[in-house]
Amino acid sequence: MRRQHPLIVVLSYLTLGFLYLPLLGVAIFSVNDARRGLIWKGFTLKWYLKLFENEWILEAARNTLVLAIVSTLVATLLGTILAIALDRFPWGRRTGNLLDVILHIPVVIPDIILAAALVVVFGLLRMVSSIFEPGLLNMIIGHITFQIAFVALVVRSRLVAIGREVEEAARDLFASNGYILRRITLPLLTPGIIAGAMLAFTLSLDDFVISFFTAGPESQTLPLFIFAAVRRGVTPQIHALSTLIMLITVILVVLTERFTRKQETYGKRRRDDA
Repeated sequence: MRRQHPLIVVLSYLTLGFLYLPLLGVAIFSVNDARRGLIWKGFTLKWYLKLFENEWILEAARNTLVLAIVSTLVATLLGTILAIALDRFPWGRRTGNLLDVILHIPVVIPDIILAAALVVVFGLLRMVSSIFEPGLLNMIIGHITFQIAFVALVVRSRLVAIGREVEEAARDLFASNGYILRRITLPLLTPGIIAGAMLAFTLSLDDFVISFFTAGPESQTLPLFIFAAVRRGVTPQIHALSTLIMLITVILVVLTERFTRKQETYGKRRRDDA
């Protein structure tokens, strides 16, 4: 086994420290008995208890979960359909390239531009119906607009990885398109769909810009609450809230990674059997 250069090893550890030491510091301050400053005054969990007694935080958490779950479900469904249509339909070369560009635009475009565009669109839609007033519905639609692209890209990469050989073999055995989709394509796509949904869910949880431009007075989310609270000063409750969000994200990532590995093994067995 080839050994890495010591400089590369040192830079790797420094990079990991740069990324994760601030998160560790937030977790430490969330159990510090001191309300202000950097002085350690003992271990305590009272900030977590006060966190769950704060009605504003609980309301923001509910809004965040509703927003993330609903937008992720819709974006995963539409993104998966879009990925299959882009990869399996016989598009022409120019049309395929144009669709690729359109698909990548929400990924590379700055959030502030997309948010400003959504403000204009919702302003026009409000002339048709008052349902598009700033609020949770607008936030869900806004999140779906950028989540679809991420889901489609992840699922499409999975489609490219599994190839078309198994589907072509099934057609040689006179399997219908519906049967191929239900029994072959979707089971093999499951790891990609789960990964895309997890990415969309995480992006929705962390989003601030689009939520800020589309939120109403009764649809505050955790990122918006943290932004408003930090402007008045960072409190231990904010550290506790950030730590909980980080732990939930880590748990979801670990569970998704394990599920993906199991599905990869299952998919490999299905391809071998075919």
